[in-house]
Amino acid sequence: MVAQGEGNGRHSKNLPHSKVAERGAAVVDFVLIGALLTLLFLAIVQLTLVLHVRNTLIDAAASGARYGTLADRNDGDARDRTVQLITAALNTDFARDVATSESTYQGIPTLEVTVRAPLPVIGFIGPRALLEVKGHAAIQR
Repeated sequence: MVAQGEGNGRHSKNLPHSKVAERGAAVVDFVLIGALLTLLFLAIVQLTLVLHVRNTLIDAAASGARYGTLADRNDGDARDRTVQLITAALNTDFARDVATSESTYQGIPTLEVTVRAPLPVIGFIGPRALLEVKGHAAIQR
C-alpha cells in the first residue's frame, strides 16, 4: 500500500481531483485569449485605416479647393487636382465621386469640394458613398 503523498505523480489516481479536471486548460486558455487579442489587434488596425482614409480625403478636398481658387484656375481644375491627389494616395475607387460648387460662408464666396467615397470596412473594401468629406477655400478672384 502506498502512503498518501508518495509516488512519482505520473498516475492520475495519485493526483487530487481538481488537478485532473484542469489538465489541458492552459492550452484552451491560450487559444481563447490569443484569438481575442488577435481580433482586438485587427480591429485597431482597421480603425487606423479608416482614419487614414478619412484624413487623406479631407486633405485632398481642401488642397483641391485651394488650388481651384487661384487666380488662373477654376472649379474644374479643383476637381482634377482632388482626383489626382486621391488617386496618388489611395486608389481610383475613392476618387470616383468628386463634385465642386460655389457657396458663401459668412459672407465670403468659397469654393467647396465634396468627395463621396467608400467607407473601408474590411481592408479597403466597403459600402460606396458612405464617407463624405468637404474642403473649402475662399475665392480670390
